[in-house]
Amino acid sequence: MTDTYVCVDLETTGLDPKRDKIIEIGAVRVEQGEAVEEWETFVNPGQKLPERIVELTGIHDGELSKARPIREILPEFLTFVGEDVLLGHGVLFDFSFLKKAAVNEKLSFERQGIDTLKIARKYLKELESRSLGALCRHYGISHSAHRALSDARATAALYQKLAQEFYEKDIEAGEKSLFLPKQLLYRAKRDTPLTVAQKEQLYKLLDRHKLIVDYEVESLTRSEASRKIDQILAECGR
Repeated sequence: MTDTYVCVDLETTGLDPKRDKIIEIGAVRVEQGEAVEEWETFVNPGQKLPERIVELTGIHDGELSKARPIREILPEFLTFVGEDVLLGHGVLFDFSFLKKAAVNEKLSFERQGIDTLKIARKYLKELESRSLGALCRHYGISHSAHRALSDARATAALYQKLAQEFYEKDIEAGEKSLFLPKQLLYRAKRDTPLTVAQKEQLYKLLDRHKLIVDYEVESLTRSEASRKIDQILAECGR
């Protein structure tokens, strides 16, 4: 069983790493089964938060406006993680956002991971839900849902509970153990920044139609800028 890893959790603006952004990162370093270090930060996504995310997380735009963008934060996070295994509840979700961010900055990010959600789905089929919140209630783990560091702490504690109860059964079954790290795979394509022509056109359209937008023009990618321009043209004309 792996007892040294970094448990990571993200809060994001949505579920799609190709379009949505990271807004909070929380991580807990565990060595020999003991939490020894924590790391957390807000991330400025360069856009207004959807109301559903504000309601879900309690995070507000004012908090994020003071935070740094992911391009400045990512190197610090990668230093904290080092070469350690990642642990997460649905770890591929978190990995996909981090991998996308790394690819955008021309950084390498390949990791092995352990997924507590997969373990719970295998051994706790009788539970109505295997969400992190439901499993924390099942095991009596203290947890404040939908905040990155709290979720990371809870997931690390959950892994220990699952291991105590099911690790020996997992090994005895003669199968490839879900408690051991597996290579995390997510293919990410690098975003390119908006072009000078796109930026000029977008600023002209915003000024011409007196539009107030909830995103930072300078932070848009080429594809995002194209969608914004098309939307304005469709709704307001040239």
